[in-house]
Amino acid sequence: MTATASDQGALDIARRNMVEYQIRCCKVLEPELLDMLDSMPREDYVPQDVRSLAYMEGHVPIACNQEMFSPLQEASIMQQLNLQGHERILEIGTGTGYLTTLLAMHSAEVTSCELHAELSEFARKNLSDHGVENATVIRINAMDPDEVKKHAYIATDYDVIVIGASLSAIPEHLTALLAENAQMIAFIGKNPIVTLTHKQKTATSNIETAMCETLLQNMEELPQKREFIF
Repeated sequence: MTATASDQGALDIARRNMVEYQIRCCKVLEPELLDMLDSMPREDYVPQDVRSLAYMEGHVPIACNQEMFSPLQEASIMQQLNLQGHERILEIGTGTGYLTTLLAMHSAEVTSCELHAELSEFARKNLSDHGVENATVIRINAMDPDEVKKHAYIATDYDVIVIGASLSAIPEHLTALLAENAQMIAFIGKNPIVTLTHKQKTATSNIETAMCETLLQNMEELPQKREFIF
């Protein structure tokens, strides 16, 4: 369904208000980032039935009982990473591909892992529609170390890893994929207390910085392996 001129005008106003009153006022001040958010049609990445919610400061519901990051969370991630354009990025949780697009616009390449087939397909279409050529969406349970180890598209020595759901702790098999002097964004905890965390890996240590407290959906748990008792 194509938006009418009045609908599009309302979305354009909502986008500007998002930048000015939800993001800039919360100390996300990098001019290039703000300009990018102001020009990126977030509504294109939102399911049609909730398109009007694209710019609310909350978590837009999407397919498979999942939800998008809030606009402020996306902006905070991008500002904290301060990408320089050369980075190889691994994203855990593609969702609709909006953050994937933001990451791809400021890096060399993005490999994005999505558990759900429906979301994978939706994200691939969104990336294609917006001409994003340096991002690849793969369907995989990235919380399963064995799947990650075996998958042909997952490499090692990533400059950045972004984990798109809350966890009790950062999985060791994902930390192992970081290059030296790389960085990771993760959400640690469980609603109602989730901490947006920035992790820097150096040659001698891992430095974790708690950026802020927030809310975010929990990562889907890996199915428990059956135990056979004889």
